[in-house]
Amino acid sequence: MPAEVDKNSEFKVRVMQRVDLQNAYRWSIEEGWNVGKHDHDVFFATDPNGFFVGELNGEPIGSVSGVAYDDKFGFVGIYILRPEFRGQGYGIQIFQAAMEYLGNRCVGLDGVIAQQDNYRRSGFKFEYRNIRFRKEGVGSTVQGTSPSIVSATGVPFNLLADYDARHFPARRESFLTGWIREPEATAITKYEDGVIKGFGMVRAFAQGWCVGPLFADTPEIADELYRTLSAEHPGEDLYLDVPEVNEDAIALANGHQMAQVFETARMYTGDAPKLPLKAIYGVTSFELG
Repeated sequence: MPAEVDKNSEFKVRVMQRVDLQNAYRWSIEEGWNVGKHDHDVFFATDPNGFFVGELNGEPIGSVSGVAYDDKFGFVGIYILRPEFRGQGYGIQIFQAAMEYLGNRCVGLDGVIAQQDNYRRSGFKFEYRNIRFRKEGVGSTVQGTSPSIVSATGVPFNLLADYDARHFPARRESFLTGWIREPEATAITKYEDGVIKGFGMVRAFAQGWCVGPLFADTPEIADELYRTLSAEHPGEDLYLDVPEVNEDAIALANGHQMAQVFETARMYTGDAPKLPLKAIYGVTSFELG
């Protein structure tokens, strides 16, 4: 039931400070979202002006991010309002702050089922589902590693940034710099003859581990990267967020006996970016795209 609010209560939305991320992370966990243990610091560094918190009488009650990657594309995430304050108009005010900040950019998000109608009313259009798969207690699946599988920090960064940009609507060097060096994470590439042919990372979640991104030129490379990453944490749960429109990615998840546990709707304002979805086997992050 919504909390009773005094008529004289003061509500405001302000730009987050780094310390506010602790609240956003805690609220996400309380909501039952399984999110990256160390993601928020990387998120914040990508665009420190794109994170907003709603306060009621000085008490934080909700958050949203609206990260501007460049002057044409942004992404909304971490949209959450404490349950006792829902249904009173506070959430939409926080959300609108992010949308106003992003302006005329094409904006993407991954919407949970309960919020998709609200996003449509705000001008977002459905494009496809992203499906979260889980494999319980993954064992070691790799006997040795191919010489062409190397650390993402060991290849020229400009090549990695170029490869990433082929699979994302904007260049994101700032994000990528922190992402591949995140604590409790392993980032690898398929690198042959000076050419990157695949890129994947596994990182610590609140529960288990998640592969993201998983980009690959072929299904065989995607499988090789997945097997290598899954071997990093034998015996622990592993997650993979798959664009449903990539049939090879669905086949990869099913082939490794992963089970569907969650879904989001990838939605955009304006025209959807033209992406090589057949080469995207795993979404980088539901929160930042």
